[in-house]
Amino acid sequence: MLIQPTLDTLNQLKLHGMAAALTEQLTQSAASSLPFEDRLGLLVEREASYRENRRLTRLLQLAQLKERAALEELDFRARRGLDRSQLASLASCDWIRSAQSLLIHGATGCGKTFLACALAHQACRQGLSALYLRAPRLFDELSLCHADGSFRKRPAAIAKVHLLIIDDFAIAPIGARERSDLLELLDDRVSVRSTLITSQLPIENWHEYIGDPTLADAILDRLVHSAHKIHVEDESIRKRKASNKSTARPVDAHQWTTLPVRFTACNNTARRDKFDRS
Repeated sequence: MLIQPTLDTLNQLKLHGMAAALTEQLTQSAASSLPFEDRLGLLVEREASYRENRRLTRLLQLAQLKERAALEELDFRARRGLDRSQLASLASCDWIRSAQSLLIHGATGCGKTFLACALAHQACRQGLSALYLRAPRLFDELSLCHADGSFRKRPAAIAKVHLLIIDDFAIAPIGARERSDLLELLDDRVSVRSTLITSQLPIENWHEYIGDPTLADAILDRLVHSAHKIHVEDESIRKRKASNKSTARPVDAHQWTTLPVRFTACNNTARRDKFDRS
Protein backbone atom coordinates (compact mmCIF):
# COMPACT_ATOMS: atom_id res chain seq x y z
CA MET A 1 0.00 0.00 0.00
CA LEU A 2 1.30 3.46 -0.94
CA ILE A 3 1.57 5.57 2.18
CA GLN A 4 2.24 8.96 0.56
CA PRO A 5 -1.42 9.58 -0.45
CA THR A 6 -2.41 8.91 3.17
CA LEU A 7 0.16 11.41 4.43
CA ASP A 8 -1.03 13.99 1.90
CA THR A 9 -4.63 13.50 3.01
CA LEU A 10 -3.70 13.88 6.68
CA ASN A 11 -1.88 17.14 5.93
CA GLN A 12 -4.82 18.40 3.86
CA LEU A 13 -7.07 17.72 6.84
CA LYS A 14 -4.55 19.69 8.96
CA LEU A 15 -3.70 16.58 10.98
CA HIS A 16 -0.03 17.50 10.86
CA GLY A 17 0.87 15.88 14.17
CA MET A 18 -0.69 12.59 13.11
CA ALA A 19 1.10 12.72 9.76
CA ALA A 20 4.45 13.28 11.46
CA ALA A 21 3.80 10.43 13.90
CA LEU A 22 2.85 8.07 11.08
CA THR A 23 6.05 8.93 9.22
CA GLU A 24 8.06 8.13 12.34
CA GLN A 25 6.26 4.82 12.83
CA LEU A 26 7.17 3.76 9.31
CA THR A 27 10.86 4.22 10.10
CA GLN A 28 10.74 2.36 13.42
CA SER A 29 10.76 -1.42 13.30
CA ALA A 30 9.41 -1.65 16.86
CA ALA A 31 6.22 0.16 15.85
CA SER A 32 5.30 -2.47 13.27
CA SER A 33 4.97 -5.11 15.99
CA LEU A 34 2.39 -3.08 17.92
CA PRO A 35 -1.33 -3.88 17.58
CA PHE A 36 -3.38 -1.63 15.34
CA GLU A 37 -5.22 -0.10 18.30
CA ASP A 38 -1.96 0.88 20.00
CA ARG A 39 -0.54 2.46 16.86
CA LEU A 40 -3.76 4.39 16.28
CA GLY A 41 -3.73 5.55 19.89
CA LEU A 42 -0.18 6.85 19.49
CA LEU A 43 -1.18 8.77 16.38
CA VAL A 44 -4.15 10.39 18.10
CA GLU A 45 -2.07 11.24 21.17
CA ARG A 46 0.57 12.86 18.98
CA GLU A 47 -2.04 14.96 17.18
CA ALA A 48 -3.52 16.15 20.48
CA SER A 49 -0.06 17.09 21.78
CA TYR A 50 0.75 18.88 18.53
CA ARG A 51 -2.40 20.98 18.70
CA GLU A 52 -1.88 21.79 22.38
CA ASN A 53 1.66 23.01 21.71
CA ARG A 54 0.52 25.14 18.79
CA ARG A 55 -2.26 26.68 20.84
CA LEU A 56 0.14 27.50 23.68
CA THR A 57 2.63 29.07 21.27
CA ARG A 58 -0.10 31.21 19.71
CA LEU A 59 -1.47 32.36 23.07
CA LEU A 60 1.99 33.28 24.35
CA GLN A 61 2.70 35.28 21.22
CA LEU A 62 -0.54 37.20 21.60
CA ALA A 63 0.10 37.76 25.33
CA GLN A 64 3.31 39.72 24.64
CA LEU A 65 4.65 38.91 28.09
CA LYS A 66 7.61 40.97 29.24
CA GLU A 67 9.33 38.01 30.93
CA ARG A 68 9.48 34.31 30.17
CA ALA A 69 8.33 33.13 33.57
CA ALA A 70 6.61 30.09 35.04
CA LEU A 71 5.18 29.41 38.47
CA GLU A 72 7.57 26.48 38.87
CA GLU A 73 10.46 28.97 38.82
CA LEU A 74 9.22 31.00 41.80
CA ASP A 75 11.66 31.10 44.70
CA PHE A 76 9.58 31.38 47.88
CA ARG A 77 12.72 31.83 49.97
CA ALA A 78 13.74 34.96 48.08
CA ARG A 79 10.24 36.46 47.83
CA ARG A 80 8.72 37.11 51.22
CA GLY A 81 4.98 37.66 51.40
CA LEU A 82 4.11 34.87 48.98
CA ASP A 83 1.68 32.32 50.38
CA ARG A 84 2.15 28.87 48.89
CA SER A 85 -1.49 27.95 49.39
CA GLN A 86 -2.65 31.16 47.73
CA LEU A 87 -0.33 30.64 44.78
CA ALA A 88 -1.50 27.03 44.44
CA SER A 89 -5.09 28.27 44.32
CA LEU A 90 -4.24 30.93 41.74
CA ALA A 91 -2.38 28.36 39.64
CA SER A 92 -5.68 26.56 38.99
CA CYS A 93 -6.84 29.70 37.11
CA ASP A 94 -10.33 29.33 38.56
CA TRP A 95 -10.13 33.00 39.56
CA ILE A 96 -9.78 33.86 35.87
CA ARG A 97 -12.71 31.67 34.89
CA SER A 98 -14.72 33.37 37.64
CA ALA A 99 -13.73 36.83 36.29
CA GLN A 100 -12.01 37.88 39.51
CA SER A 101 -9.15 40.37 39.75
CA LEU A 102 -5.68 40.14 41.28
CA LEU A 103 -3.75 43.07 42.72
CA ILE A 104 0.01 42.77 43.37
CA HIS A 105 1.92 45.54 45.11
CA GLY A 106 5.40 45.86 46.51
CA ALA A 107 8.63 47.80 46.22
CA THR A 108 10.41 48.23 42.92
CA GLY A 109 12.36 45.23 41.69
CA CYS A 110 10.78 42.73 44.10
CA GLY A 111 9.45 40.48 41.32
CA LYS A 112 5.90 41.74 40.73
CA THR A 113 6.25 41.62 36.94
CA PHE A 114 7.79 38.14 37.07
CA LEU A 115 4.89 36.86 39.18
CA ALA A 116 2.32 38.47 36.91
CA CYS A 117 3.91 36.97 33.80
CA ALA A 118 4.14 33.56 35.48
CA LEU A 119 0.40 33.62 36.22
CA ALA A 120 -0.32 34.73 32.65
CA HIS A 121 1.84 31.89 31.35
CA GLN A 122 -0.14 29.47 33.52
CA ALA A 123 -3.37 30.84 32.06
CA CYS A 124 -2.09 30.29 28.52
CA ARG A 125 -1.16 26.71 29.39
CA GLN A 126 -4.79 26.16 30.34
CA GLY A 127 -6.08 27.61 27.08
CA LEU A 128 -6.95 31.09 28.40
CA SER A 129 -5.88 34.22 26.55
CA ALA A 130 -3.80 36.94 28.22
CA LEU A 131 -2.38 40.35 27.35
CA TYR A 132 0.46 42.23 29.07
CA LEU A 133 0.53 46.03 28.98
CA ARG A 134 2.46 48.58 31.02
CA ALA A 135 0.17 51.31 32.32
CA PRO A 136 2.06 54.26 30.74
CA ARG A 137 2.13 52.59 27.32
CA LEU A 138 -1.52 51.55 27.64
CA PHE A 139 -2.60 55.14 28.26
CA ASP A 140 -0.38 56.39 25.41
CA GLU A 141 -1.90 53.81 23.08
CA LEU A 142 -5.45 54.78 24.06
CA SER A 143 -4.56 58.44 23.56
CA LEU A 144 -3.47 57.66 20.00
CA CYS A 145 -6.71 55.76 19.49
CA HIS A 146 -8.60 58.90 20.50
CA ALA A 147 -6.62 60.87 17.95
CA ASP A 148 -7.20 58.55 14.98
CA GLY A 149 -10.81 57.72 15.85
CA SER A 150 -10.23 54.03 16.64
CA PHE A 151 -10.79 54.26 20.40
CA ARG A 152 -13.83 51.97 20.42
CA LYS A 153 -12.03 49.19 18.58
CA ARG A 154 -9.08 48.85 20.94
CA PRO A 155 -11.04 48.58 24.21
CA ALA A 156 -13.42 46.16 22.51
CA ALA A 157 -10.46 43.94 21.55
CA ILE A 158 -8.99 44.14 25.06
CA ALA A 159 -12.37 43.25 26.56
CA LYS A 160 -12.25 39.84 24.85
CA VAL A 161 -8.99 38.82 26.55
CA HIS A 162 -9.49 36.49 29.51
CA LEU A 163 -6.67 38.06 31.57
CA LEU A 164 -5.50 41.65 31.17
CA ILE A 165 -2.24 42.55 32.95
CA ILE A 166 -1.65 46.24 33.69
CA ASP A 167 1.90 46.52 34.97
CA ASP A 168 3.47 49.51 36.75
CA PHE A 169 0.16 51.12 37.63
CA ALA A 170 0.49 54.48 39.43
CA ILE A 171 4.10 54.91 38.34
CA ALA A 172 3.34 58.23 36.62
CA PRO A 173 0.79 61.00 37.21
CA ILE A 174 -2.66 60.31 35.80
CA GLY A 175 -4.86 62.86 34.04
CA ALA A 176 -8.57 63.23 33.43
CA ARG A 177 -8.50 61.34 30.12
CA GLU A 178 -6.48 58.45 31.62
CA ARG A 179 -8.95 58.16 34.50
CA SER A 180 -11.86 58.02 32.09
CA ASP A 181 -10.15 55.47 29.83
CA LEU A 182 -9.28 53.25 32.78
CA LEU A 183 -12.88 53.29 33.94
CA GLU A 184 -14.05 52.30 30.46
CA LEU A 185 -11.60 49.38 30.34
CA LEU A 186 -12.57 48.07 33.77
CA ASP A 187 -16.28 48.55 33.17
CA ASP A 188 -16.07 46.30 30.11
CA ARG A 189 -14.36 43.61 32.18
CA VAL A 190 -16.18 43.64 35.52
CA SER A 191 -17.87 40.28 36.21
CA VAL A 192 -16.89 39.15 32.69
CA ARG A 193 -13.08 39.06 32.44
CA SER A 194 -10.15 39.15 34.87
CA THR A 195 -7.69 41.97 35.43
CA LEU A 196 -4.28 41.75 37.09
CA ILE A 197 -2.63 44.98 38.23
CA THR A 198 0.85 45.45 39.67
CA SER A 199 1.96 48.62 41.42
CA GLN A 200 4.62 49.99 43.73
CA LEU A 201 1.95 52.08 45.42
CA PRO A 202 0.06 50.38 48.27
CA ILE A 203 -3.55 49.62 47.37
CA GLU A 204 -4.90 51.84 50.15
CA ASN A 205 -3.27 54.84 48.42
CA TRP A 206 -4.80 54.23 44.99
CA HIS A 207 -7.86 56.36 45.71
CA GLU A 208 -5.69 59.37 46.49
CA TYR A 209 -3.52 58.70 43.41
CA ILE A 210 -6.48 58.61 41.02
CA GLY A 211 -7.47 62.01 42.32
CA ASP A 212 -11.05 62.57 41.21
CA PRO A 213 -13.17 61.20 44.09
CA THR A 214 -16.11 60.21 41.89
CA LEU A 215 -14.04 58.36 39.29
CA ALA A 216 -11.79 56.90 41.99
CA ASP A 217 -14.82 55.40 43.73
CA ALA A 218 -16.10 53.98 40.46
CA ILE A 219 -12.75 52.52 39.42
CA LEU A 220 -11.90 50.93 42.76
CA ASP A 221 -15.43 49.61 43.20
CA ARG A 222 -14.98 47.61 39.99
CA LEU A 223 -11.51 46.47 40.94
CA VAL A 224 -10.73 46.12 44.62
CA HIS A 225 -13.62 44.67 46.58
CA SER A 226 -13.72 41.17 45.04
CA ALA A 227 -10.01 40.99 44.16
CA HIS A 228 -7.25 38.72 45.40
CA LYS A 229 -4.34 40.68 46.86
CA ILE A 230 -0.62 39.89 47.14
CA HIS A 231 1.94 42.07 48.91
CA VAL A 232 5.46 41.07 47.91
CA GLU A 233 7.89 41.96 50.70
CA ASP A 234 11.43 41.80 49.38
CA GLU A 235 14.33 44.01 48.43
CA SER A 236 15.05 44.74 44.80
CA ILE A 237 16.20 41.63 42.94
CA ARG A 238 18.19 43.85 40.57
CA LYS A 239 19.92 45.48 43.55
CA ARG A 240 20.74 42.07 45.05
CA LYS A 241 22.21 40.84 41.76
CA ALA A 242 24.32 44.00 41.43
CA SER A 243 25.51 43.62 45.03
CA ASN A 244 26.53 40.01 44.40
CA LYS A 245 28.56 41.09 41.40
CA SER A 246 30.29 43.93 43.25
CA THR A 247 31.25 41.70 46.19
CA ALA A 248 32.75 38.99 44.02
CA ARG A 249 36.32 38.26 45.08
CA PRO A 250 38.81 39.78 42.62
CA VAL A 251 41.44 37.59 41.10
CA ASP A 252 44.93 38.09 42.50
CA ALA A 253 47.37 38.50 39.66
CA HIS A 254 50.14 36.84 41.72
CA GLN A 255 48.09 33.64 41.83
CA TRP A 256 48.69 33.13 38.15
CA THR A 257 51.79 31.19 37.16
CA THR A 258 53.87 32.83 34.49
CA LEU A 259 54.29 30.43 31.63
CA PRO A 260 57.46 30.29 29.57
CA VAL A 261 57.03 32.15 26.32
CA ARG A 262 59.34 31.83 23.35
CA PHE A 263 59.63 34.55 20.73
CA THR A 264 61.47 33.86 17.51
CA ALA A 265 62.69 36.69 15.30
CA CYS A 266 62.18 36.60 11.59
CA ASN A 267 65.87 35.87 10.97
CA ASN A 268 65.75 32.99 13.54
CA THR A 269 68.70 34.44 15.42
CA ALA A 270 67.12 36.48 18.24
CA ARG A 271 65.17 34.59 20.87
CA ARG A 272 63.76 35.26 24.28
CA ASP A 273 63.13 32.09 26.21
CA LYS A 274 61.34 33.31 29.28
CA PHE A 275 59.83 36.32 31.02
CA ASP A 276 61.04 37.11 34.50
CA ARG A 277 58.14 36.90 36.92
CA SER A 278 57.17 40.40 38.03
